[in-house]
Amino acid sequence: MINGHVTVDAQWLDGNGTQDFWRAAENLCIVPPDGLERWAVAQAGPMRRAHIKGDLSLWPSPPGNQWSSGGFLADSVVDGQVQSGSQQQWLSRNDTFGSWTGANWNMVFVGTQGAPAQSFPTPPYTTVDRTPTVREKPFLTVDRDGRYQVFVPALRRDSAGTSWASGRADGYSIPLSRFHVARPGDSAASINEALDRGFHLLLTPGVYALASALRVSRPGTVVLGLGLATLQSTHGNSLIEVADVGGVSVAGVLLEAASAGSPVLLRVGHGRSRTRHSDNPTVLFDVYARIGGAVAGGATVSIQLDSNDVICDNLWLWRADHGNDGTVGWSVNPADTGFLVNGDRVTAYGLAVEHYQKYEVLWNGNHGRTYFFQNEHPYDVPTQSAWVHGSTNGYAAYKVADSVTDHLAWGLGSYCYFDLEANIYTDRAYEVPDTPGVVFTDLMIVCLNGPGGGGILHCVNTTGGPVENGFGTYNMKGYTNGAGS
Repeated sequence: MINGHVTVDAQWLDGNGTQDFWRAAENLCIVPPDGLERWAVAQAGPMRRAHIKGDLSLWPSPPGNQWSSGGFLADSVVDGQVQSGSQQQWLSRNDTFGSWTGANWNMVFVGTQGAPAQSFPTPPYTTVDRTPTVREKPFLTVDRDGRYQVFVPALRRDSAGTSWASGRADGYSIPLSRFHVARPGDSAASINEALDRGFHLLLTPGVYALASALRVSRPGTVVLGLGLATLQSTHGNSLIEVADVGGVSVAGVLLEAASAGSPVLLRVGHGRSRTRHSDNPTVLFDVYARIGGAVAGGATVSIQLDSNDVICDNLWLWRADHGNDGTVGWSVNPADTGFLVNGDRVTAYGLAVEHYQKYEVLWNGNHGRTYFFQNEHPYDVPTQSAWVHGSTNGYAAYKVADSVTDHLAWGLGSYCYFDLEANIYTDRAYEVPDTPGVVFTDLMIVCLNGPGGGGILHCVNTTGGPVENGFGTYNMKGYTNGAGS
């Protein structure tokens, strides 16, 4: 319990909260003395398992422009009112609110008590009453005798509200003695030796330069990063390879391409599989990718899911559009695809993928589900000829493969800001097969660039839009089988 504030604001950037990345708070009760808690985050800024005894503001304080672009709140209670203010988009999952006020482009509520009623696009609220299947993020605990453990919450189905509303959450604890506690400077070989001996992995805060991948092959393994533990690929290698097994948790890690040519940064499974893991799915929590921005590097794919039944809970996969000198440019931080899904029955809660150079999301598996998608097309396309495939201008931000027969998605936003004034267009933001089992609900596109920048010609396939050459939005309540509404 904190009698005070745990604050994210944006006065460091003149009130612009759109770059309040990589901040997190969890397992806290916050009692703000003035009754107002401020959490003005952008991407990769989750709050989890928190109890706010007052109101919660999600946008920056004055002065300044007070922009904000988040965000993710899960397994939390806000006794008072949540005020979204300038937030462009937001996902609330398995929360309980006194009330909610505010909307901008894409506000999504899944399994959240006290959420506003479904009303997209006026205001743009997408409300799904129950969360189909989810497991909350593991967390570190300590008892009265000073013994540390990691608690692994149980899988919940058809849920609403928090996992702890009725007291202690269901789940189990793993003593810290069963973990290899890694520190920056440890090699992949030494960490893999511990994993091979059956240990779980706790990554203490810092930057881990890895010349080869961490390999997780045992069902139920927990890989838990503290303090945004950052794994850097230094030799064109992958960073985490999870075998086609069930029950693995990968949580709280930042994956960074620190060299050229990594084929993939994190992969679950290796090739298509018929093995089902629905009773004990592998889950990725608060997993982020960064290509450029801090160091120059490239990776073809950031996250690839070949296993079935994987759950993703808050991902931000980012090909940097700004950062340190010499780390950002069309050929400096190349990256094709952020999120590649080959497995079946994969579910994503909170999927943000930005600035990749080809299909940013490519979904080949069947029975996929997405609850909240946020995207920006690449800013830095130098010429239209550099961003075409066949006769198509650009790439869809979210591509469902032509072979897919069942795919559902709720609350999607894709934006363009082509900042070189090079008249860049993408033909569509979303590309899906026209079949009855593929249904998109509550989707939108936004143009943010000025005249001469270009835009997005269609929302889905050849339907909806355009938004171009100046600020504009286009909303669509639904799309299936060739028809939008």
